[in-house]
Amino acid sequence: MKVILYMAMTANGFIAEKDDDTSFISKEEWDSYIEIVRKAGNVIIGQRTYGIITKQPEFKQLENIKIIVLSMQDFKTLSPNHLTAKSPKEALELVKNFEEIIVAGGGSTNKSFLEENLIDEIYLDVEPVIFGEGIPLFAAGDFEKKLEFIGIKNISDNEIQLHYRVKKN
Repeated sequence: MKVILYMAMTANGFIAEKDDDTSFISKEEWDSYIEIVRKAGNVIIGQRTYGIITKQPEFKQLENIKIIVLSMQDFKTLSPNHLTAKSPKEALELVKNFEEIIVAGGGSTNKSFLEENLIDEIYLDVEPVIFGEGIPLFAAGDFEKKLEFIGIKNISDNEIQLHYRVKKN
């Protein structure tokens, strides 16, 4: 099982504006995200991200995907194939039969997986925009990870995707 963190972000590392607005994300980035999540068949996201993504028109393309929502509180999901977990390890247990597991935000979820040394690879789709304030790619935490560069590709004329392997310590 390979755990992949997949995120779109601004050129200065924000994944959303302060008010959770992600309208800066392009159609090409959404297409890339949908493709990788559908290929994996699953995605792990935080409760706040779940609330944001389920309102996006692109979400309809993920109806049959197994979605694990990381949350410390119980809440009702929108579908029987959307499950909740209270920790990264519990979330991974729910998708252990998949070859690749996609972790896709938000910043607190990303931080918790990284702190527990559970991320194998990272894909960062860099959008050509900069915010003065917003939600960072990783919430503050007690971690430091070295990355090994795997590659770069163009998503569009304006966007790039960076691909890294997380060096295990």
